[in-house]
Amino acid sequence: MTDTKMYTEKRQKGTGRYFRLLLACIMIPPIIACGCSFIGEGLQARSISKLANDFFNQGNYQASLSKYEQIIEKYPAATDRVLFEMGIIYAHPGNDQKDYQKALDCFQKVIGDYPDSKYRHDSQMMIFQIQNVIIKDNIIAAQRTQIETSRQQVKTRESEVSELQERIESLEEQNEALEQKVFALWMEPADRVLVEKQGRRLTLLSKGEVIKSYKIALGKNPVGPKERLGDNKTPEGIYVIDSRNGKSAYHLSLHISYPNEQDRKRAKKLGVSPGGDIMIHGLKNGFSWVGASHVDVDWTNGCIAVTDQEMEEIYRLVPNGTVIEIRP
Repeated sequence: MTDTKMYTEKRQKGTGRYFRLLLACIMIPPIIACGCSFIGEGLQARSISKLANDFFNQGNYQASLSKYEQIIEKYPAATDRVLFEMGIIYAHPGNDQKDYQKALDCFQKVIGDYPDSKYRHDSQMMIFQIQNVIIKDNIIAAQRTQIETSRQQVKTRESEVSELQERIESLEEQNEALEQKVFALWMEPADRVLVEKQGRRLTLLSKGEVIKSYKIALGKNPVGPKERLGDNKTPEGIYVIDSRNGKSAYHLSLHISYPNEQDRKRAKKLGVSPGGDIMIHGLKNGFSWVGASHVDVDWTNGCIAVTDQEMEEIYRLVPNGTVIEIRP
């Protein structure tokens, strides 16, 4: 009985540790950026956001949730982000009053009410993970009950108990592997960038798995590949990210290795200069307030544009040398 109790307590701590790691990986980007989400709302919004974050760091989860509810009431434009962060707090292992159902409700509301939210994909991942953790926890709890029942009823059936223990360990290893697979993408850089011009979408991939996708704006003349200097077209083809600029006039930039050999041959045949300086970049410095609405029109001279916050993520996740494919 003593061995079983010690084993059970050990497994309970192990499950909590795995899920705590999961939440830590998801929470780092939104909590760090928490104060930046309300730049356009003024000092009061940033103050409330900071209080919510401070309460969270202090372990006062109910107070943190209360502050987030104030943000939703006063600044509805930030609701999708706030709901996402509230969902994380509700599911946090350190929260003595954690409520997986409330967490699921928050993430489902982001998906249902904000189809264009940048947190939609993250919410889907969290729903998937929480549901799997609940299922695995229920299975583990049932197996533990069966072990205890077996010990009480037939003390001599040690071999069966040992087999059940091995099954529990296997389930926990599967659970940990699932968590690591889902959230390892948050810890590793992208190894490929895919741009779909027609879909106005940029996607970061790692080992064939999607890390994140972003809506984009293209050159003012978006149809067809870039042929010459000044045609305001975005290139099409296979390139690499060959340099970066942390002091760009357009809030960070990643330089694309256009023109490639095929581009040069085409331009030479036409008797024109192929042009250059094609980049992935954020909004022009001083215009961050435009935000996601910048994608309502293609406005660049051939570059690929995202919001400033999105550019900060891309800049961090995409190292020099990363292959970028730009499709029509």
